[in-house]
Amino acid sequence: QVQLVESGGGLGQAGGSLRLSCAASGSILSIGDMGWYRQAPGKQRDLVATITSDGTPHYTDAVKGRFTISRDNAKNTVILQMNSLKPEDTAIYYCSADLTAYRDIDDVFHFNRSQCWGQGTQVTVSS
Repeated sequence: QVQLVESGGGLGQAGGSLRLSCAASGSILSIGDMGWYRQAPGKQRDLVATITSDGTPHYTDAVKGRFTISRDNAKNTVILQMNSLKPEDTAIYYCSADLTAYRDIDDVFHFNRSQCWGQGTQVTVSS
């Protein structure tokens, strides 16, 4: 069983900062890209930032220069540092990971690669 657990959401003020954290746990063989997505009310889920296993980040234009994504491969965690917050950053933020899990069934290992999602954490930015 693999799960991603986010933490760190909440209420922030415009111009302020919030930090989101996501930890992957379970029977994990490897993790590729990790990232953060967000979904505002009535809108689709959009990419915020991703980071490769070797630490190369990618940001959507709306957050460039304000958000920083990082990861700790030893701890299977990904962090999103959000600075200079704007009211339009208000959304539910979801952690995602491209990971390969394993299962031991009768002494035979089975592997499954999939994109896994966290349960989401609410970020609300007041003006």
